[in-house]
Amino acid sequence: MDSNKKYWKGLEELKQTPAFVKNSKSEFAEPLPIENVLNEAGLSTKTPRRDFLKALGFGLGAVSLAACQSTPVHKSIPYLIKPEEITPGIPNYYASSYNGQSILVKTREGRPILIEANPAAKGLNCGTDAATQASVLDLYDMSKLKGPQAGGKKIDWEELDQQVIAALNAANAAGKQIRIVASTVNSPSTIAAIATLSAKYPTTKLVEVDAVSYAGIIKANEANFGKAVIPHYRFDKADVIVSVGADFIGTWLAGEEYTQQFIANRDYKSLEKGKMSRLIQFETGLSLTGSNADARVPVKPSEEGAVLIALYNAITGNTLPGGLASNPKAEKVAALAAKELVNAKGRAVVVAGSNDVSMQILTNAINAALDSYGNTIDLDNASYQYKGNDTDFAAFLREANAGEVDVAFFLNTNPVYDYPESKALEDALGNIKLKVSFADREDETASLANIIAPNHNYLESWGDGNALTGYYTIVQPTINPVFNTRQAEQSLLVWSGEDISYHDFVKNYWESNILADTGRTWNEVLQTGFQYAGEQPATAYTFNGSAADAASEIVNNSKALAKDVEVHLYQSIALRDGKQGNNAYLHELPDPISKVTWDNYVAISPAFAKSLGISEHDVVKVTGENGYAVELPVLLQPGQANGTVSIAIGYGRTKAGKAGDNVGKNVYPFARFVNNTLQFTTTAKVEKTSGTYELAQTQTHHTIEGRNVVRETTFKDYLKDPAHGSGNHGEKHKTYDLWNKYESPGHKWVLAIDLNACTGCGSCIVACNIENNIPVVGRDEVRRRREMHWMRVDRYYSFEHDGEQVTKEKELGKLSDENVDLDNVTVVHQPMMCQHCDHAPCETVCPVLATVHSSEGLNHMAYNRCFGTRYCANNCPYKVRRFNWFNYWNDSRFDNYLNNEFTQLVLNPDVTSRSRGVMEKCSMCIQRIQAGKLKAKMEKRPLKDGDITMACGSACSANAIIFGDLNDPNSEVSKALKSERVYYVLEEINVQPNVGYMTKVRNTFEA
Repeated sequence: MDSNKKYWKGLEELKQTPAFVKNSKSEFAEPLPIENVLNEAGLSTKTPRRDFLKALGFGLGAVSLAACQSTPVHKSIPYLIKPEEITPGIPNYYASSYNGQSILVKTREGRPILIEANPAAKGLNCGTDAATQASVLDLYDMSKLKGPQAGGKKIDWEELDQQVIAALNAANAAGKQIRIVASTVNSPSTIAAIATLSAKYPTTKLVEVDAVSYAGIIKANEANFGKAVIPHYRFDKADVIVSVGADFIGTWLAGEEYTQQFIANRDYKSLEKGKMSRLIQFETGLSLTGSNADARVPVKPSEEGAVLIALYNAITGNTLPGGLASNPKAEKVAALAAKELVNAKGRAVVVAGSNDVSMQILTNAINAALDSYGNTIDLDNASYQYKGNDTDFAAFLREANAGEVDVAFFLNTNPVYDYPESKALEDALGNIKLKVSFADREDETASLANIIAPNHNYLESWGDGNALTGYYTIVQPTINPVFNTRQAEQSLLVWSGEDISYHDFVKNYWESNILADTGRTWNEVLQTGFQYAGEQPATAYTFNGSAADAASEIVNNSKALAKDVEVHLYQSIALRDGKQGNNAYLHELPDPISKVTWDNYVAISPAFAKSLGISEHDVVKVTGENGYAVELPVLLQPGQANGTVSIAIGYGRTKAGKAGDNVGKNVYPFARFVNNTLQFTTTAKVEKTSGTYELAQTQTHHTIEGRNVVRETTFKDYLKDPAHGSGNHGEKHKTYDLWNKYESPGHKWVLAIDLNACTGCGSCIVACNIENNIPVVGRDEVRRRREMHWMRVDRYYSFEHDGEQVTKEKELGKLSDENVDLDNVTVVHQPMMCQHCDHAPCETVCPVLATVHSSEGLNHMAYNRCFGTRYCANNCPYKVRRFNWFNYWNDSRFDNYLNNEFTQLVLNPDVTSRSRGVMEKCSMCIQRIQAGKLKAKMEKRPLKDGDITMACGSACSANAIIFGDLNDPNSEVSKALKSERVYYVLEEINVQPNVGYMTKVRNTFEA
């Protein structure tokens, strides 16, 4: 496998474009702008040599003069009465919940600064996704409203309550309808509060609508099994998984939970038992799930139904019309996949990402034939994460147009932005007398409301969640309300005439319902964060429906879609549906596949782009069936299905805030309704414009120039030889040491990274950013290759080359376009951070000893010694060091709402915020190491494995990043590094890295 595979980060590296070759020769794309050290005016000014010498002389004189003067003394003011629960310098942790997931919130001196998964709920959720990690920044968003508004003017809560109650009473007296429009509500207490309002005003009804709808699954299950629910999929019980357009590792339903399940049958522990599941993916755009698949086939959206029909026919022996004759490769792989599924009957699952009811019905028929219900699909322990009903929302619009709705509340939803037919929605809203939004800002929907009653951030709130049958999580505040906001549920209780705090309301509900007969108290729940009685036994279900009717409808819908250019709309890993559109950490998170930040774009296959006369950086105009058009830059994406384009939703916000306004374009209007369910596939015309646009893309930054850093093998070869593909066979390259070997008699901190477990999701990057105060630099700086992320997840493409033998020595640039199959690429994700080398080349070239080695095997950075020669970065073979070109936290040129005192409350006080001219890089979370040692010392016990976790490892749902003490033979990392799959990146240059990687294993089809 090593002899005929070549890895490359992007098309510019594959084709060795002149710009790539030029940039890859230099560590930095631009020389150090010395003038910025002397003048805050920026790069527009020049600094003559004489002015530089004058400034230098003045600086020396000023320092000397200052030494002779008395230094002003600023006395710190101690607590008059110190809060009992706060000890300065010691963090407090509170159990809470985010989107139904039990989490821990780390606070320092009363400030929430970090989100982590609740370790007590590890069996239910392990790790967090990028959106959860970044959610702490939303608390400190300067774009939020400071108090309630009516008619665009400030108002106090008492007057607001009077206006709302008067409108409710008038609507009730006139027999008019009252509607609460919300995204999915899975909070039992919120539902109870709404019921309280309904009891007071009987015409009140909750209308749930999600920006990304899963109503097709719910309707199909209701039709086939009599259960209108989303099932709980159990990928950990599946030996064979076939996904048709479902990015279940990424954004489809419960991404982080499904990642945990999926990796359980693929990580190093499972491999050591000789077990590995197989994933076959059919999809349009290259998704996170597709990049982790053992076999992946690009198909058009109009062909997804044909894939399901082919699978159904092969599994059941039927001959339903509508095959894959137009796509021979997909037809062949579908036939092989069907055999695999049948052989794994009872241990197999098929999922479909479409929201089309007929496609979900056919998927149900396939799973019923495979005995999946009661095994890999659980309808009894259902998921309540998405309950939105497109039909109910359409009925609400009809009622509003008819003048039947007098009062409408909008809770955690922004339909004016994300509803495809926004003009029709705005017209309907114009007929409603009172519109009340609970938004925390004047967003696209709230700006049309009569009243804005800003809701608390979840970190300021009481509440609960019920994302899964029997699994209840608690939400508790970790800080007093920052602004003059009020919890939405409290407002509902006030307008219902109830004189009770929402805290007491939630407590009473839990004690009377959830905790009844459990023997647990309210205080115990606040400490643990959740209540879970355990999973109930799953039962088998008999399919009740017509697969033939579903297939017939699929064929008809596919014919309507198969014209012009087929458009596939998807959620990006970072922004999802756009709710967190003002979160700068998410905007700067590189997409796992394209590595693009700060924009959405039109992803198109290189071959299809060539046929249309389109090149990289071109701007194209995409015009939908309804006449809606946007202009977006092009990204040539290997693995994209020919004849299609993919565009991410969640961008194009106009009233999100300083960071999110006018970033990308809104493509929600391209979505369409088929049989009253929302579909994210359509057709459009794609035309090249005269414009060009450079995307802020990181994929070829910090290139390692073709060195062998990724190693992989097949599961078949692994079973024969666990060391296959790792390079651990044969005689090692002889090395010579210039230094005596340094012993680490105490701790030896190391990392093990399992490439089979890493999905490339990027949650580790966001966690690292927040834990270590890493600044956001913005689109222009990323274009200049100046992103500051301490860790990155490198994405490597590869392909089996049939036309000519490709060896590691062959230059990629010599491969002709005709011999390169960019439609069928495989992907490897590799986390890369400072390797903390024992023979660190950075240490030997630093003239001021700013980077030194510790007695525990870590490469330290002394920021106050560093004056930015950048020799260390130039000498680092892994290219993991970052240079502060500016004071990003305090420079108005990077004003994305992070450089103000309020937002900087999110900063971790245990980590120094670096200044301009200083190098920085991964410290292996030294502050966490020291905190773990201190805690063990205070508890008068030895430090034990698991006491310390790095921020990246703690965020990882797949446990791909394992940290610990190599000197502890019983530590998990020590055991992991003994695996035959372990290799060290660039070990041949003898820098002796302390991060071991485990060879990637693919469970490919046997020939």
